[in-house]
Amino acid sequence: MSSTPENSTESTVAEFKSGFACFVGRPNAGKSTLTNALVGQKIVITSSKPQTTRHAVRGIVHRVDAQLILVDTPGLHKPRTLLGERLNDIVKTTWAEVDVIGICLPASDKIGPGDRFLVAEAAKVAKTPKVALATKADLVSPERMIEHLSEIQTLGESVGIEWASVVPVSATSGYQVETVADELVKFLPVGQPLYPDGDVTDEPEEILVGELIREAALEGVRDELPHSIAVTIDEMGLREGRPDDKPLLDIYANIFLERDSQKGIVIGHKGARLRDVGANARRQIEALLGTPVYLDLHVKIAKNWQTDAKHLRKLGF
Repeated sequence: MSSTPENSTESTVAEFKSGFACFVGRPNAGKSTLTNALVGQKIVITSSKPQTTRHAVRGIVHRVDAQLILVDTPGLHKPRTLLGERLNDIVKTTWAEVDVIGICLPASDKIGPGDRFLVAEAAKVAKTPKVALATKADLVSPERMIEHLSEIQTLGESVGIEWASVVPVSATSGYQVETVADELVKFLPVGQPLYPDGDVTDEPEEILVGELIREAALEGVRDELPHSIAVTIDEMGLREGRPDDKPLLDIYANIFLERDSQKGIVIGHKGARLRDVGANARRQIEALLGTPVYLDLHVKIAKNWQTDAKHLRKLGF
C-alpha cells in the first residue's frame, strides 16, 4: 500500500521541466514588458523608444511544474552601426540555444516588412518550436484581434512556419500571461531546476542598476538620443560605518553620450533634467534591491561610440 505515494511522487518529480525560451520581435513589440509580467518583477527595462534592450537578459519563472528561463533579446532590425550588428548577433545566437521561441507581433500594428523579415529569419531555426504572441491585446477591439490572428497565420504559412500555438496576450493588463507560460512550458525538456528558488534573474546587480539608470535617462529625450546613451558603473558598495539597520548603498555611475551637443539635453537647464534622472533611477534601484541608495551621476562623452570597436568593448558590448 505504501508504494502508491512513492510512485506518484517519483512521477511528479520526473515530469518537472526546466529550460529556456526567448521572446523576439521588432523593436517595441512588448518583449520586455511581457518578460517582467511573467517573472512577476521588473528585471528588464522598458521604454517607448526602440532598441531599449541591448543584451540578452534572463528572467526566471518559478512554477510548481517547471522552471522557465526567459531570455529577453534586443529587437531584430536592419543595423546602421557596429552596435546594431552586435545586437542582431545576440538575437540569432540566442535563437540557436533555446527550447522554444516566442515571436511577439503587436496587435496594435499592422504586420509590416520588419515582422516579415524577422519571421523569415526565425524560420531558418527549423527545429525549434515557435509560439506566436499577439501582444498589446488590450489596445485593440475583438474585431481587430481576429484580423490580426488571421494575418499571423498567413505570415507563418508564407515562410513555412507551422505555429505551435498563437496566443493573444496583454502584459500590462495581465490578460493571458499565464497562458503564455503554459504554452512555453510544453516545449521544455524534463529536468531539475537550473536556478535556486527565489532567483528572478542571473544578471549581476551592477548590470541591472546600470540599465535602470539608462531607462531613467531615456525618458523624455529626443528620438535621436536613445541610441547614443550608455551607462557604466564606476563603483557600487555599501557605505562603511553605517549601522546594520540603516544601510546605504553608494553608486557612482557615468552616462556616456556620443557628442558634446547632447550633453545639454541630458543635463537640462541648471542640471534639472539630470536631477530628475537621478531621482527616478534611485527610486527604481531602491525598489529592486530593497536598500536606500546614494546615487552620483556624471555625464561624459565617448565620441561616436556606437561605431567604435574600442569604445564598444569599454562600454560592455
